[in-house]
Amino acid sequence: MFRRTFWFTTGVAAGVWATTKVNRKLARLTPESLALQAADRAVVAGRRVKLFALDVRDGMAHREAALKDALGLAAAPDPERQDLPEQRRLVALEQQHTYHSFTRKEDH
Repeated sequence: MFRRTFWFTTGVAAGVWATTKVNRKLARLTPESLALQAADRAVVAGRRVKLFALDVRDGMAHREAALKDALGLAAAPDPERQDLPEQRRLVALEQQHTYHSFTRKEDH
């Protein structure tokens, strides 16, 4: 008797677990969910490209300053433009992206 009860309970638990797993996977494959995933990834990629561009711009400014110094063309640096790339980087990092939930149950 206990053996049958054990296996019945084990089968029910396995069925509930499998059903939950399948429903979660199906919820992630809905068109709305796929669109949200694509949008999130595009935003993250855009931020990475922006940070890369800021790194390149910062490197160009440092290299330009080094070349001007080596050639003896060093002029007084403009104080407003000196820290501009670092300020932009800080602003870009402060903007946090909110990731969307893939289950739409909170909307119902």
